[in-house]
Amino acid sequence: MAGRLAVIGAGLMGSGIAQVAAQAGWQVVLRDLDETATTRGLDGIRRSLAKFAEKGKLSDDEVEATLGRITTTTELEAAGDADIVVEAVFEKLEIKHEVFRALDKICKADAVLATNTSAIPVTQIATATERPEAVVGTHFFSPVPMMKLCELVRGYKTSDATLERAKSFAEEIGKTVVVVNRDIAGFVTTRLICALAMEAVKLVEAGVISAEDLDIACRLGFGHAMGPLATVDLTGVDVLLNATRNIYTDTADEKFFPPELLQRMATAGDLGRKTGQGFYSY
Repeated sequence: MAGRLAVIGAGLMGSGIAQVAAQAGWQVVLRDLDETATTRGLDGIRRSLAKFAEKGKLSDDEVEATLGRITTTTELEAAGDADIVVEAVFEKLEIKHEVFRALDKICKADAVLATNTSAIPVTQIATATERPEAVVGTHFFSPVPMMKLCELVRGYKTSDATLERAKSFAEEIGKTVVVVNRDIAGFVTTRLICALAMEAVKLVEAGVISAEDLDIACRLGFGHAMGPLATVDLTGVDVLLNATRNIYTDTADEKFFPPELLQRMATAGDLGRKTGQGFYSY
């Protein structure tokens, strides 16, 4: 099926999606607002591929071939000939609406318009287009080259054909797909991690337990590969805060109301691994 993919947003998620698609043979254009962002994204892909090569999982030729399939741009119009477009910009509905309004005019009639949102209902995003049947959620997990899951989310008007093409794409680039049939805020995985993470933050905030011991309890007691607070640091305190706010706004469910500690950390810039300080120091 390999074809042409456009990824909008060259951050950690967008560059990861671009990398795995290029490894699978797709021609990829990676777009962001300026060359600093696209260069940073491409440098991240190079580092990731180099690690795979060091471990013997990719040959030097495969690394070069993968990089050869990726081009970068600051022009959204470059998505015009893409078979599939994956939006991976910041988790704010207004920003996503701006992107999808533009894509609606730029992309070819049969393109699949996918969003990598982790919490915003796909139906809300699709309202910015005249083709809501072509809009689908493809929620990849970070770091994309390592994480095998893709949460495929059907919006209210997503067609069966769009869902099937998105599923085929995700599976072709090496992901195992679970289908979410109704795009409630947070879908399934984000609702689960947000509920667990918010309770974990509350326990630490109240002085009941340290962050380290809470994560140890989840790893050894529940068999989790990573504790919830280490997951918050990996994902980004700001990202989890926005996701939880989106779910709370949509549901008014008190368990999703972000604790003060999380909000203060975000305000102070302690966003986790990407800033060197979150619940842990890096």
